[in-house]
Amino acid sequence: MAWKAGNGFDFDDWVRLARKNPEAFEARRRRAIEAVIRDAPEPRRHRLRGLQWRIDHTRHRAGDPLTACAQISRMMWERLLGEHGLLETLASLDTRRLSSNELSSRYSTAARVIPFPNRKG
Repeated sequence: MAWKAGNGFDFDDWVRLARKNPEAFEARRRRAIEAVIRDAPEPRRHRLRGLQWRIDHTRHRAGDPLTACAQISRMMWERLLGEHGLLETLASLDTRRLSSNELSSRYSTAARVIPFPNRKG
């Protein structure tokens, strides 16, 4: 049974193509990647192309698919957990938010609450 994601991706179909015709698989893979980059917002395209370039060169230099997978996985984990990675960035955003809240509570002024008249009576 083929697994299909919401976007119509059929994993089993891609596996069959890779086994039957690796060149056609590679061409299809490049077209799919290009479509994702092309459909991305304009400001992100340059960065996506740079990332794809790094991935392609990592795959080429690795020599075999398993080594390439391990190296690309390491790249991902470094961007997540490494210096200036996603986790550090999120933590700094939380720290800034807390600091901002602390500042606003320190410098807030007291206000007098004015009661509204009761409309029922």
